[in-house]
Amino acid sequence: MAPEVDKQPKPPRFERLALIGVGLIGSSIARATKRADLAASIVGCARTPKTRDKALELGIVDAMYEDPAEAVAGADLVIVCSHLGSYVSVGKAMASSLAPGAIVTDVGSVKGCVARDLGPHIPDGVHLVPGHPVSGSEKSGPEAGFESLFDDRWWILTPGETADEAAVTRLAAYVQALGSRVEIMAAERHDLVLAITSHLPHLIAYNIVSTADDMEAVTQGEVVKYSAGGFRDFTRIAASDPEFWRDVFLNNRDAVLETLGRFTEDLIALQRSIRWGEGDELLRVFSQSRDIRQRIIQAGQDTEAPNFGRQGEASTEAD
Repeated sequence: MAPEVDKQPKPPRFERLALIGVGLIGSSIARATKRADLAASIVGCARTPKTRDKALELGIVDAMYEDPAEAVAGADLVIVCSHLGSYVSVGKAMASSLAPGAIVTDVGSVKGCVARDLGPHIPDGVHLVPGHPVSGSEKSGPEAGFESLFDDRWWILTPGETADEAAVTRLAAYVQALGSRVEIMAAERHDLVLAITSHLPHLIAYNIVSTADDMEAVTQGEVVKYSAGGFRDFTRIAASDPEFWRDVFLNNRDAVLETLGRFTEDLIALQRSIRWGEGDELLRVFSQSRDIRQRIIQAGQDTEAPNFGRQGEASTEAD
C-alpha cells in the first residue's frame, strides 16, 4: 500500500541530483531545487552541445554531460525529464551507474509505460517511483524554465504496490518542497484522467489548427488574419513540442482512444442539435461547460483572466 503523504514533511536534501533532460521541466526543477536548497549539487544530461552550453550559461546546473551514465554516477536522486520515447535508451545507458539506494523518478505525462520501458533497467536496491508534475507551457528549452512553475500545482506519483515506502515518502517530501501538492494514484487511473484533461485537448488543438491550415487556400489567408481568441488559444496549445506529444499519444493510445470515442459521440450529438435547431439542448451543454470552468477556477487551477491567463490581451464576447 502506498504511504500517506505527510502534510508538512521535513524537506529532504539530496547530495547529487541528476536531471536527464534540462528543457522546460528539467530546468524548472533545477531552479526550484536551488530555491529551496534541496541538493548539494545538480548535474544535467542533454544530447546537444547547444543545450548543455545554455544550461551551464544560465547557472542552473553545476555540470552537464552527454552520457546519462556519467550524469547519474553518485546521484541519490535521478529525474528523467526526456521524451517518453527515450526511456528505453536512457534506462539502458544509466543502468550500470545507478547508485544503490538512489531514487529514480520521471516527469512523463503517461505513467503506464514507465514500468515497461524504464523498469527493466533499474537495478535491485534502486527505487523507481514514477511521477508527473501537472504543469508546463508550450515553450521549451533550458531558458523556458522558472522556479515557480510547480507552485501550488499537482505532482502525481504512481509508485505501485511494491514500491519502497521510505523512497516514496522522501520523494513526496521533495516534491512538496518544490512547491507542489502531491497526489498518489495508480498508473492506469492517471493515464485515463490525463487523457481527458490534457491529451485529448492537445489532439483536438492540433487537429483544429491543421484543419485551419487546409482552409487557408479557401479563405485566402483570412483564417490567420482574423484569428479570434478561441483559435489563437488553440494555436498556443498546438505550439507544444511535436516530438513530446507524438510520444504521449503512442504511449497512452488506449486511454486516448477511449476518450476520443466518447468525445466523437458527444460531438455528433451537438452536430444533430445544431442541425435540428435544438436550442435548449445546446444551452444545457454550454451551461454545463461554463460551470466546469468556474469549478476549475475555484479549485485554484486557473485564474479569471481571459485567454489562458495571458497578460495585456483584451477579450471580447466575439472571441
